[in-house]
Amino acid sequence: MTTPSAATPPAIAIAGMHKWYGDFHVLQDINLQVRAGERLVICGPSGSGKSTMIRCINRLERHQQGSIVVNGVELSDDLRAVDGVRTDAGMVFQHFNLFPHLTVLENCILAPTQVRRMPRAQAVELAMRYLERVRIPDQAGKYPGQLSGGQQQRVAIARSLCMQPRIMLFDEPTSALDPEMVKEVLDTMTSLAEDGMTMLCVTHEMGFARNVADRVVFMDGGRIIEVGEPGAFFDNPGHERTRAFLERILH
Repeated sequence: MTTPSAATPPAIAIAGMHKWYGDFHVLQDINLQVRAGERLVICGPSGSGKSTMIRCINRLERHQQGSIVVNGVELSDDLRAVDGVRTDAGMVFQHFNLFPHLTVLENCILAPTQVRRMPRAQAVELAMRYLERVRIPDQAGKYPGQLSGGQQQRVAIARSLCMQPRIMLFDEPTSALDPEMVKEVLDTMTSLAEDGMTMLCVTHEMGFARNVADRVVFMDGGRIIEVGEPGAFFDNPGHERTRAFLERILH
């Protein structure tokens, strides 16, 4: 597994970040740097703030304190900065969020033609390339409701890739899938990782974390408790809460 050079400017830099929902302090003093080309898996118990943190990275959630810088652009209330970051950081959700009235191909070309103003023929060529990449080009003319859950999630990945992002954010991408469909989505994500895509993935798939991640981030109670390379993280966790979580999830 190749690790990106530490001298490369970080793709994502989070410093002293806090977020509240009313009086609830959901994220507390988050500090994290992600190098370009690095693959991070974020894990932890339900309610630990994992999904909220990853949604803050492209401003689907607004942080109230600290800073988030994505590819040199700091997230703020500047809508142009937000749009730039969202273009640069593709997002794949737990529930596929495909437009049911559009075909697979139409779902994939919508953002490139509307946001990037790409000519339709070019967008179609790009979409077919990425549908080939996720191994479902033959489904291009179908509607989402005609596909399995695993196929729909692979369409969602292809749709994000059609914006040609430098970073991919995955928010529990397999948790809504039947067990037999999980592998096909994880295989697609593994293939992206092998291509050097910067990836942050919130998941409970610990096999994926061990085999694909450069580092694993463990969160609990709105804080980052531990960050480590997979070998050390799984075989010799440094924090009692990490050990308790791994014992519960692996046994």
